[in-house]
Amino acid sequence: MVKKMRSDLGPFSLQKHNHVCVKFAASIFLVGLAFRLLLWDSFNFSSMVETPSPLAEEKAESPVFSFPLQESDSVEFPGNNQSQTSNEAAEKCDLFVGDWVPDLSGPVYTNESCHVIEHHQNCMKNGRPDSGYLHWRWNPRDCELPKFNPKKFLNLMRHKSMAFIGDSISRNHVQSLLCILSQVEPATEVYHDKEYRSKIWKFPSHNFTLSVIWTPFLIKAAIFEDMNGVTSSEIQLYLDSLDNLWTNQYKNFDYVVIGGGKWFLKTAIYHENNTVTGCHYCPGKNLTELGFDYAYRKALQEVFNFFTNSNHKATVFFRTTTPDHFENGEWFSGGYCNRTVPFKEGQIDMIDVDSIMRSIEVEEFEKAAFIGSDKGVNLKLLDTTLLSLLRPDGHPGPYRQFQPFAKDKNAKVQNDCLHWCLPGPIDSWNDIVMEMLVNA
Repeated sequence: MVKKMRSDLGPFSLQKHNHVCVKFAASIFLVGLAFRLLLWDSFNFSSMVETPSPLAEEKAESPVFSFPLQESDSVEFPGNNQSQTSNEAAEKCDLFVGDWVPDLSGPVYTNESCHVIEHHQNCMKNGRPDSGYLHWRWNPRDCELPKFNPKKFLNLMRHKSMAFIGDSISRNHVQSLLCILSQVEPATEVYHDKEYRSKIWKFPSHNFTLSVIWTPFLIKAAIFEDMNGVTSSEIQLYLDSLDNLWTNQYKNFDYVVIGGGKWFLKTAIYHENNTVTGCHYCPGKNLTELGFDYAYRKALQEVFNFFTNSNHKATVFFRTTTPDHFENGEWFSGGYCNRTVPFKEGQIDMIDVDSIMRSIEVEEFEKAAFIGSDKGVNLKLLDTTLLSLLRPDGHPGPYRQFQPFAKDKNAKVQNDCLHWCLPGPIDSWNDIVMEMLVNA
């Protein structure tokens, strides 16, 4: 059983830097004037944000969800101010700290109007009875986040190419983008692999190419798993070799959105320098248990080294891990997600594996951003972890299949509490990407 951990950080601190020295023999008038000026300056002084280290606090095995914090409390995740590689980034608002607020207008597309929605994400068609999850938008705390403008986006992407690289969450994201863009120009699919996991689309009138490349580990891997998740052997991971499925194509892309994480929790044998060095969760193999965190850090180091050393300078958005919202079990043991409204900040804790993953991601991103800043590398942190954590209501749940309760209202069905309904919360990720592109 995975223990739960929360990151509790102190509230914002206010620093004062102006000191008024009052001479002992000054008149009452001058003392009063100085006091007035001090008050005025303190009132107008901009507060500074401290970024303390997170406090890892072990919690009980259950429940997953904690009591809400007081409204005056503030919880901040480390690294949120690192979404840009330039010094100007610190002066911009943090797009990744905020709240989900009601949005009566709802999504710009429907499950009927977009043909790229896969059946297991078409929650409305599959019989989900509620629709409230469609009427929320992400609202950063200290700035305005405009809704995604598909016409403006396509104009920005004219004669360019963009790729989403990673696992099924990356595919979920690109489908959301396609659905929004289809309101201006429908995409034409020009390629798919044998399993329909990697695809390429064209927007002819804008000469824009959009791709998704399925590479769940980002590094070289031998995967013995069918489309239904049935495994015949342990995954073989080569921690010092990237997957050339995406590296060979990188030079063709102007923009890249890359991310992963969850596949590293699977049982795997680790290879380095053509030698088996250990594993993750491989009892009976007489191998050293190195842990998923070891492999994930190694993989991200390879990924970021590739970007910082490449002669091709694409704009790269690195997306942080996406939490799931399984309650009372996992996907294979009866876990479910039946909530219908978002959480407020402080009402839910990240499980420790997500905290570990995100810490690794931020640490390795910051090192790469520092190295790349002198090389003209344009790395951006797409830190969707916190805003995704607050949306337990946006998953297919049992409605990953068509009408799961049509024959038996008490039927036991497998839930999907990781991927997102389309339309759904993941649409807001595109609002953020758009804002980061426009105001880069």
